[in-house]
Amino acid sequence: MTGDAMVLEGKRIKIEQWIHAPACVVRVEVEAVVPDADPSEPCLEPQTLRFLDDLQRKADQGLINELSQVGVVYVRRSA
Repeated sequence: MTGDAMVLEGKRIKIEQWIHAPACVVRVEVEAVVPDADPSEPCLEPQTLRFLDDLQRKADQGLINELSQVGVVYVRRSA
């Protein structure tokens, strides 16, 4: 089985994740799995991690409009 086909067995829940970048912070909801074998902590599947990595790259590039389509964007402003 390859990493792309990996599916964790367990209860699927939604959790919030935060993406931090110099220009903004993004709050996004993603799916996590509470594994049957170890329910102590929710786990993220490989495709979710790739999605978060992509969001991090967009945040680092300051692509606010694209980020606002998938989450809540907080833009840093000087006082």
